[in-house]
Amino acid sequence: MSQDASGRRAEMHHRHRDVNGGWLRPSVFGAMDGLVSNFALIAGVAGGAASTQVILLAGIAGLAAGAFSMAGGEYVSVASQRELALAEIAVERRELERHPEAELEELAKLYEERGVDPAVAAEVARQISADPERALEVHTEAELGVTLHDLPSPRIAALSSFLSFAVGALLPLLPYLLGVTSLVTSAVVSCVALFGAGALVSRVTARSWWYSGLRQLFVGAVAAGLTFALGTFLGGTGL
Repeated sequence: MSQDASGRRAEMHHRHRDVNGGWLRPSVFGAMDGLVSNFALIAGVAGGAASTQVILLAGIAGLAAGAFSMAGGEYVSVASQRELALAEIAVERRELERHPEAELEELAKLYEERGVDPAVAAEVARQISADPERALEVHTEAELGVTLHDLPSPRIAALSSFLSFAVGALLPLLPYLLGVTSLVTSAVVSCVALFGAGALVSRVTARSWWYSGLRQLFVGAVAAGLTFALGTFLGGTGL
Protein backbone atom coordinates (compact mmCIF):
# COMPACT_ATOMS: atom_id res chain seq x y z
CA MET A 1 0.00 0.00 0.00
CA SER A 2 1.41 3.41 -0.96
CA GLN A 3 2.09 6.11 1.58
CA ASP A 4 -0.64 8.36 0.12
CA ALA A 5 -3.22 5.56 0.25
CA SER A 6 -2.21 4.73 3.81
CA GLY A 7 -2.58 8.39 4.79
CA ARG A 8 -6.03 8.62 3.21
CA ARG A 9 -7.13 5.45 4.99
CA ALA A 10 -5.91 6.79 8.34
CA GLU A 11 -7.72 10.06 7.72
CA MET A 12 -10.98 8.25 6.93
CA HIS A 13 -10.86 6.10 10.05
CA HIS A 14 -9.62 8.52 12.69
CA ARG A 15 -11.76 9.07 15.76
CA HIS A 16 -12.60 12.27 17.62
CA ARG A 17 -13.24 12.71 21.31
CA ASP A 18 -16.87 13.06 22.35
CA VAL A 19 -16.98 16.84 22.69
CA ASN A 20 -20.40 16.68 24.37
CA GLY A 21 -19.08 14.29 27.01
CA GLY A 22 -22.01 11.88 26.62
CA TRP A 23 -23.26 10.61 29.97
CA LEU A 24 -19.83 10.84 31.60
CA ARG A 25 -19.48 14.60 31.75
CA PRO A 26 -22.81 15.53 33.46
CA SER A 27 -22.56 12.53 35.80
CA VAL A 28 -19.02 13.26 36.96
CA PHE A 29 -19.62 17.00 37.19
CA GLY A 30 -22.79 16.41 39.21
CA ALA A 31 -20.91 14.13 41.58
CA MET A 32 -18.11 16.68 41.95
CA ASP A 33 -20.65 19.39 42.71
CA GLY A 34 -22.14 17.26 45.50
CA LEU A 35 -18.70 16.30 46.78
CA VAL A 36 -17.33 19.85 46.94
CA SER A 37 -20.47 21.42 48.39
CA ASN A 38 -21.03 18.82 51.11
CA PHE A 39 -17.33 18.56 51.96
CA ALA A 40 -17.25 22.34 52.40
CA LEU A 41 -20.47 22.26 54.44
CA ILE A 42 -19.19 19.54 56.77
CA ALA A 43 -15.85 21.33 57.14
CA GLY A 44 -17.58 24.60 57.99
CA VAL A 45 -19.83 23.02 60.61
CA ALA A 46 -16.90 21.07 62.08
CA GLY A 47 -14.84 24.27 62.17
CA GLY A 48 -17.49 25.81 64.37
CA ALA A 49 -16.78 23.07 66.95
CA ALA A 50 -20.19 21.50 66.47
CA SER A 51 -20.94 18.06 67.86
CA THR A 52 -20.76 14.94 65.71
CA GLN A 53 -24.55 14.71 65.73
CA VAL A 54 -24.86 18.25 64.36
CA ILE A 55 -22.22 17.58 61.68
CA LEU A 56 -24.02 14.41 60.66
CA LEU A 57 -27.37 16.19 60.52
CA ALA A 58 -25.90 19.04 58.49
CA GLY A 59 -24.28 16.62 56.05
CA ILE A 60 -27.50 14.66 55.53
CA ALA A 61 -29.47 17.86 55.09
CA GLY A 62 -26.89 19.16 52.61
CA LEU A 63 -27.07 15.94 50.62
CA ALA A 64 -30.87 15.90 50.50
CA ALA A 65 -31.30 19.61 49.81
CA GLY A 66 -28.63 19.68 47.12
CA ALA A 67 -29.82 16.52 45.37
CA PHE A 68 -33.48 17.60 45.29
CA SER A 69 -32.50 21.10 44.22
CA MET A 70 -30.31 19.78 41.40
CA ALA A 71 -33.02 17.37 40.24
CA GLY A 72 -35.74 20.03 40.31
CA GLY A 73 -33.62 22.61 38.54
CA GLU A 74 -32.50 20.14 35.89
CA TYR A 75 -36.07 18.95 35.30
CA VAL A 76 -37.42 22.46 34.79
CA SER A 77 -34.45 23.49 32.65
CA VAL A 78 -34.56 20.47 30.33
CA ALA A 79 -38.37 20.50 30.16
CA SER A 80 -38.34 24.18 29.14
CA GLN A 81 -35.64 23.50 26.56
CA ARG A 82 -37.62 20.57 25.15
CA GLU A 83 -40.87 22.57 25.02
CA LEU A 84 -39.12 25.41 23.20
CA ALA A 85 -37.60 22.98 20.70
CA LEU A 86 -40.98 21.30 20.08
CA ALA A 87 -42.65 24.68 19.58
CA GLU A 88 -40.04 25.73 17.01
CA ILE A 89 -40.29 22.35 15.28
CA ALA A 90 -44.05 22.87 15.02
CA VAL A 91 -43.42 26.26 13.39
CA GLU A 92 -41.04 24.65 10.91
CA ARG A 93 -43.59 21.93 10.13
CA ARG A 94 -46.26 24.55 9.37
CA GLU A 95 -43.88 26.45 7.12
CA LEU A 96 -43.08 23.28 5.17
CA GLU A 97 -46.78 22.64 4.69
CA ARG A 98 -47.74 26.22 3.76
CA HIS A 99 -44.66 27.35 1.81
CA PRO A 100 -42.94 24.24 0.42
CA GLU A 101 -41.26 26.08 -2.47
CA ALA A 102 -39.76 28.73 -0.20
CA GLU A 103 -38.51 26.06 2.19
CA LEU A 104 -37.06 24.11 -0.74
CA GLU A 105 -35.16 27.19 -1.88
CA GLU A 106 -34.01 27.87 1.68
CA LEU A 107 -32.64 24.33 2.01
CA ALA A 108 -30.81 24.59 -1.30
CA LYS A 109 -29.19 27.85 -0.18
CA LEU A 110 -28.05 26.20 3.05
CA TYR A 111 -26.13 23.63 1.02
CA GLU A 112 -24.76 26.30 -1.29
CA GLU A 113 -23.42 28.24 1.71
CA ARG A 114 -21.56 25.08 2.71
CA GLY A 115 -19.77 24.96 -0.63
CA VAL A 116 -22.04 22.68 -2.65
CA ASP A 117 -22.48 23.50 -6.34
CA PRO A 118 -25.81 25.33 -6.85
CA ALA A 119 -27.19 22.74 -9.28
CA VAL A 120 -26.21 19.87 -6.98
CA ALA A 121 -27.57 21.73 -3.93
CA ALA A 122 -30.92 22.24 -5.68
CA GLU A 123 -31.14 18.55 -6.59
CA VAL A 124 -30.22 17.41 -3.08
CA ALA A 125 -32.80 19.77 -1.59
CA ARG A 126 -35.43 18.49 -4.04
CA GLN A 127 -34.77 14.84 -3.16
CA ILE A 128 -34.83 15.54 0.58
CA SER A 129 -38.02 17.60 0.31
CA ALA A 130 -39.81 14.70 -1.42
CA ASP A 131 -40.15 13.13 2.03
CA PRO A 132 -41.87 15.66 4.38
CA GLU A 133 -40.60 14.02 7.58
CA ARG A 134 -37.04 13.85 6.34
CA ALA A 135 -37.28 17.44 5.15
CA LEU A 136 -38.50 18.49 8.60
CA GLU A 137 -35.64 16.64 10.26
CA VAL A 138 -33.02 18.24 8.01
CA HIS A 139 -34.48 21.73 8.44
CA THR A 140 -34.62 21.48 12.24
CA GLU A 141 -31.05 20.20 12.44
CA ALA A 142 -29.75 22.91 10.12
CA GLU A 143 -31.76 25.84 11.48
CA LEU A 144 -32.36 24.95 15.13
CA GLY A 145 -29.44 22.66 15.88
CA VAL A 146 -31.68 19.97 17.37
CA THR A 147 -32.37 16.39 16.34
CA LEU A 148 -36.06 15.69 15.92
CA HIS A 149 -36.04 12.21 17.48
CA ASP A 150 -33.31 12.79 20.06
CA LEU A 151 -34.63 15.54 22.33
CA PRO A 152 -33.49 15.32 25.98
CA SER A 153 -35.77 13.75 28.58
CA PRO A 154 -36.51 15.90 31.66
CA ARG A 155 -37.11 12.82 33.81
CA ILE A 156 -33.83 11.18 32.91
CA ALA A 157 -31.96 14.46 33.38
CA ALA A 158 -33.54 14.99 36.82
CA LEU A 159 -32.87 11.43 37.96
CA SER A 160 -29.26 11.42 36.78
CA SER A 161 -28.62 14.79 38.46
CA PHE A 162 -30.18 13.58 41.72
CA LEU A 163 -28.16 10.36 41.79
CA SER A 164 -24.82 11.86 40.76
CA PHE A 165 -25.08 14.72 43.28
CA ALA A 166 -26.18 12.33 46.04
CA VAL A 167 -23.25 9.98 45.40
CA GLY A 168 -20.76 12.85 45.52
CA ALA A 169 -22.31 14.37 48.64
CA LEU A 170 -22.33 11.00 50.39
CA LEU A 171 -18.56 10.52 50.25
CA PRO A 172 -17.48 13.19 52.80
CA LEU A 173 -20.40 12.12 55.00
CA LEU A 174 -19.61 8.41 54.85
CA PRO A 175 -16.99 8.31 57.66
CA TYR A 176 -19.44 9.93 60.07
CA LEU A 177 -22.14 7.45 59.07
CA LEU A 178 -19.69 4.62 59.82
CA GLY A 179 -18.91 6.00 63.29
CA VAL A 180 -15.62 7.81 62.53
CA THR A 181 -15.91 11.24 64.13
CA SER A 182 -12.71 12.85 62.81
CA LEU A 183 -12.87 15.55 60.17
CA VAL A 184 -9.43 14.41 59.02
CA THR A 185 -10.85 11.07 57.84
CA SER A 186 -13.65 12.81 55.98
CA ALA A 187 -11.10 15.17 54.41
CA VAL A 188 -8.88 12.30 53.25
CA VAL A 189 -11.82 10.46 51.67
CA SER A 190 -13.00 13.67 50.04
CA CYS A 191 -9.58 14.59 48.67
CA VAL A 192 -9.04 11.14 47.18
CA ALA A 193 -12.50 11.30 45.61
CA LEU A 194 -11.85 14.82 44.27
CA PHE A 195 -8.62 13.73 42.62
CA GLY A 196 -10.27 10.60 41.20
CA ALA A 197 -13.23 12.54 39.80
CA GLY A 198 -10.93 15.12 38.24
CA ALA A 199 -8.81 12.39 36.68
CA LEU A 200 -11.94 10.76 35.27
CA VAL A 201 -12.96 14.03 33.61
CA SER A 202 -9.71 13.94 31.64
CA ARG A 203 -11.35 11.27 29.48
CA VAL A 204 -13.47 13.99 27.84
CA THR A 205 -10.79 16.69 27.77
CA ALA A 206 -7.33 17.09 26.29
CA ARG A 207 -5.70 17.44 29.73
CA SER A 208 -3.66 14.73 31.42
CA TRP A 209 -5.30 12.74 34.22
CA TRP A 210 -2.93 14.04 36.88
CA TYR A 211 -3.47 17.69 35.89
CA SER A 212 -7.26 17.34 35.92
CA GLY A 213 -7.10 15.43 39.21
CA LEU A 214 -4.86 17.98 40.94
CA ARG A 215 -6.94 20.89 39.63
CA GLN A 216 -10.16 19.44 41.04
CA LEU A 217 -8.41 18.57 44.30
CA PHE A 218 -7.14 22.15 44.62
CA VAL A 219 -10.58 23.68 43.95
CA GLY A 220 -12.32 21.40 46.45
CA ALA A 221 -9.63 21.82 49.11
CA VAL A 222 -9.72 25.61 48.83
CA ALA A 223 -13.53 25.67 49.11
CA ALA A 224 -13.47 23.40 52.17
CA GLY A 225 -10.55 25.29 53.74
CA LEU A 226 -12.24 28.66 53.42
CA THR A 227 -15.51 27.30 54.80
CA PHE A 228 -13.66 25.66 57.70
CA ALA A 229 -11.95 28.98 58.47
CA LEU A 230 -15.28 30.79 58.36
CA GLY A 231 -16.86 28.20 60.64
CA THR A 232 -13.96 28.46 63.07
CA PHE A 233 -14.25 32.25 63.14
CA LEU A 234 -18.00 32.26 63.68
CA GLY A 235 -17.72 29.52 66.27
CA GLY A 236 -15.16 31.57 68.14
CA THR A 237 -17.53 34.55 68.28
CA GLY A 238 -20.16 32.43 70.00
CA LEU A 239 -22.70 32.56 67.18
